[in-house]
Amino acid sequence: MSPGAVAITGMACICAPGSNLPECMGSVFRGERNFGAPMRFASGHAAAYPVFEVADDLALLETRNTPDISRTGRLSLKAAFEAIRGAGLDREFLCSKRVGVCMGTTVGCVMNNEAFYRAYLEKQYPNMADITRFLQSNPAAVVAREFDLTGPRQTIVNACSSSTDAISTGALWIRSGICDIVLAGGADELSHVAYNGFASLMITDSSPCKPFDRDRKGLNLGEGAAMIVLESEGLRRMRGRGARAFVLGFGASCDAYHPTAPHPDGRGLRRALKEAIASSGAEEREIAFVNAHGTGTQDNDRVESAVLNDMLPGVPFLSTKGYTGHTLGAAGAIEAVFTVACLERGRIPASAGFTSPDLRLPASPAGREMKIKGSVAISESLAFGGHNSVLVFGMGGDAT
Repeated sequence: MSPGAVAITGMACICAPGSNLPECMGSVFRGERNFGAPMRFASGHAAAYPVFEVADDLALLETRNTPDISRTGRLSLKAAFEAIRGAGLDREFLCSKRVGVCMGTTVGCVMNNEAFYRAYLEKQYPNMADITRFLQSNPAAVVAREFDLTGPRQTIVNACSSSTDAISTGALWIRSGICDIVLAGGADELSHVAYNGFASLMITDSSPCKPFDRDRKGLNLGEGAAMIVLESEGLRRMRGRGARAFVLGFGASCDAYHPTAPHPDGRGLRRALKEAIASSGAEEREIAFVNAHGTGTQDNDRVESAVLNDMLPGVPFLSTKGYTGHTLGAAGAIEAVFTVACLERGRIPASAGFTSPDLRLPASPAGREMKIKGSVAISESLAFGGHNSVLVFGMGGDAT
């Protein structure tokens, strides 16, 4: 194992497939796709674009130090509670250690309150409670405040790679000795503004998305949160805690090509993937599968398929966005947690929505549930702005 491996001792997820990680994985391996029309806002579009919405009633979430916060903040807390509990930690212990929080988001850090803006433009008096809620809802600050954590906190807003970058940053904090524990992940809520924005880009499918399929027409939006607990080796061994898995390596790059489209040759993704694998110390024969970004858009799937076919020929890959929708800043963390959970099971589910191979693509995703061989897996994120982030996970000899 790479000497820079960072232990994962807890994981959590809330998204359309379920209100916790076991529910999510059960739903995914049953092939369930929980999508529908948006429940919290209406749209005047001729096409009703489906979304993958969280059904859990977050208003019932019991908190201690949290004022009125956004839905994204509550998603963050829901994931944090589950991850901390899964790692065998409690508030008192966390307060005695150097604990950092690093979260990724996009919509969650935008003031998307339409009622506020309408009142302002109509020269009325907007409700300033909306501003207070916005200022109190930075995802990393929400988690740190709830658990009285005094280590470093950072919220990364880097489009669809935000929470992949947050996990990489958290692993670096552990490696460098800045933290004993890091809560790393991401959260994002469905937003009317984002819904309309993606529709205006004409990359939203009016039916459930079909990543890598011949008939793919674009993405569906989703919402959710995921969190992993990263822990130093010294503390983990002192606690006698087994690792669920390890962050072995990571890579990042920029295409420097286009605001929304990946480079046609995937040059940035190639660089990030090469860097991540090299930093992990893993050999190609150890790689069990790749959890691709797989949005269902023409450009993303074409580029990703070509890069994976060239660099990791024969290695199975899939997209889990057919189960979750594209959760924007939360996507990387949700997919990272799904990647580790699949490694633990020794299986990957079918790539939801994929039924008809696209003969223009050099490689196709898993069309059915399958056993995997190998102890290493990769999770990729491709973001607007041409940013590419890749994480490499591995099972350790003491994984539980």
